[in-house]
Amino acid sequence: MPGLVGQDWTSDPSKLPKWNYDGSSTGQAPGQDSEVMCDTYTPAGEPIPTNKRHAAAKIFSNPEVAAEEPWYGIEQEYTLLQKDVNWPVGWPIGGYPGPQGPYYCGVGADKAFSRDVVDAHYKACLYAGINISGVNGEVMPAQWEFQVGPAVGITAGDQVWIARYILERITEMAGIRLSLDPKPVMGDWNGAGAHTNYSTKSMRNEGGFEVIEKAIKKLGKRHNDHIAAYGEGNERRLTGRHETADIKTFIWGVANRGASVRVGRDTQKEGKGYFEDRRPASNMDPYVVTSMIAETTILWKP
Repeated sequence: MPGLVGQDWTSDPSKLPKWNYDGSSTGQAPGQDSEVMCDTYTPAGEPIPTNKRHAAAKIFSNPEVAAEEPWYGIEQEYTLLQKDVNWPVGWPIGGYPGPQGPYYCGVGADKAFSRDVVDAHYKACLYAGINISGVNGEVMPAQWEFQVGPAVGITAGDQVWIARYILERITEMAGIRLSLDPKPVMGDWNGAGAHTNYSTKSMRNEGGFEVIEKAIKKLGKRHNDHIAAYGEGNERRLTGRHETADIKTFIWGVANRGASVRVGRDTQKEGKGYFEDRRPASNMDPYVVTSMIAETTILWKP
């Protein structure tokens, strides 16, 4: 990496120099033209197919979207697995723990597995400047969640990706596997999602609840498009059970955790605020989800 030594770096990533790597080794470029650019472009300056940030940045830089200052809070759920077997940490090999109920936000060695990994992760995120706003044990034992936000526009995707990378490094050191599979254990166990909380300036101002209702109706009309972009294997999670709406059905409601989109009681009471899109899977691309929500609710004209 020539030119990186002795530089006076800035906190503004846009001022960092260009850096190249072997894209053929990561499956992002052909071997005969393997040099691609981070963020990620061909030497000719064209975004490669996996560069979802490029398209998202176009949406977030649209004057209509920028004027609305879209805020996001993303709840990233994940599952910790034993390294040598495809089975959650703390679970007996080939067996199951007690049924769901005491694990959500639970404490104790028989309820919260690998909290040391979770605590190390949020501390590392704080050190790295990630706006991590909380962590909690999830409904299924060995499943956890961290929240990123509030974050504005493209920064939500940036911070989730870096937080995921840091989590991969922490689990690597702990000898534990990280899974973002939306349904890591079949049966009567909750899946893993990435609930995306969202608001615009118009939603946060007086009269915002009417704006929220209109935005949710737009999301309903494009339900199939959003589902197609909300993560792989999501059909195993969105079954209508375990606090989900069926993948083929769009419903919304106030304080309804079994809805596609949930509105909080405080938002209803105050007549303004935010809503939660509960459809994204844990393995979703945050650039795709955040920009698509903004595009549908602000730019799309049905």
